[in-house]
Formats: sequence, C-alpha cells, structure tokens
Amino acid sequence: MKTMKTKLFFSLAALLIATSLNAQNQNPRWGVELNGGVSFATSNLAEASLNTGGGFEFNFQYKVMEHTGLYAGWGWNKFSADHSFAGENADFEETGYVFGLQFKHPLGTTPLSYYARLGGLYNHIEVENNPGDIIHDTGHGFGFQLAAGVDIPLGKNWSLTPGVKFNSINRELKEVETVEHMNLNYVQLRVGIVKTF
Repeated sequence: MKTMKTKLFFSLAALLIATSLNAQNQNPRWGVELNGGVSFATSNLAEASLNTGGGFEFNFQYKVMEHTGLYAGWGWNKFSADHSFAGENADFEETGYVFGLQFKHPLGTTPLSYYARLGGLYNHIEVENNPGDIIHDTGHGFGFQLAAGVDIPLGKNWSLTPGVKFNSINRELKEVETVEHMNLNYVQLRVGIVKTF
C-alpha cells in the first residue's frame, strides 16, 4: 500500500512538472531581440543638418504580467553631416543603454500582436572627424525612447518585429570658448528578430 502511494505521489509530481514546463514553453517569460534599421533626424544637431543614418539595438526582455514586460539593452546609431562645427564630413555616433516598459497584446484572433514601448536612455554622442578619429564626446546622460510595432510569429518561439522608434537625447559639448547643444532627435524604421524562452 505504501509503495502504491509513493508511486501515485511521484506520478502526480511528474505530471505537474511536465504540465508546468509545457505551459512555460508555450508562454515564455524571457526574450532576446536584435533590431536595426534606417534613421531620420527630425531636427538639426548643433545647427548641422544630418544625413540619413542607421543603427541597431540589442535588448533582453522579461514578461512580468500577461501583456506587460520590462526590457533593457544597448544600442548604437550613426549619422553623418556634410558641414558642421566639427568640420566637413563629420560623423555623430549615439551609443549607450536603453531600458523601459513594454506592452504587447494580440491583434484580435490573428497570430499577430502589437507592441508599444516607453523607455529611458543613458547615452552619449561621439563626434568623429573625416579621417575617423573621435574628437569630441558629450559624456553619458539621460534621454527617452518611444517605440511601436507588430510581432509576427515565425514558429518555435521566434518572431519578427517590424516597427518604428523615436529617440531623444539632449547633451552639451563643452569646448574652451563655446558650448555646443547636442539635441539629437530621430525616427528609426526598424526590423527586429526575437527569440523567447
């Protein structure tokens, strides 16, 4: 009788563990995303007109509730300018950290979902001259990010995430006699790939 109870206990425990693992596999909490795309400045940077740029972002995601999660990662974006305070054909690189809140919800009865993100940035802007040397660095500071898009399942916990984001960061570049106001605001059309687990 004792052996029967032990077998029943272990059978029920194994069934509960298998059910739990299967539920976790179908509703994973963690995710990793790599996205990138083309960027368009929405304003001049220190009176310089920026050309079309591009960049990428890598982030980790954690779902805290059914439709709400957190994300954090690192990103890089680069613009060039034909004429600027840094000379002819200078480059402006924004790099640093991103963190925020993500809301993701199914689109009706389709397999698609839409997502929206509200995040913070802790980034800096480096200025490179025409030969590619870093000649200025603003140091890190805070900004914000807004993003939205669609999650398209590809199967086996992979999905494609086309979307749009807006980054804004305002930094000052202090030189000997002047201060350049580096207000970088841009929209990026991006495509990402996500793996959840």
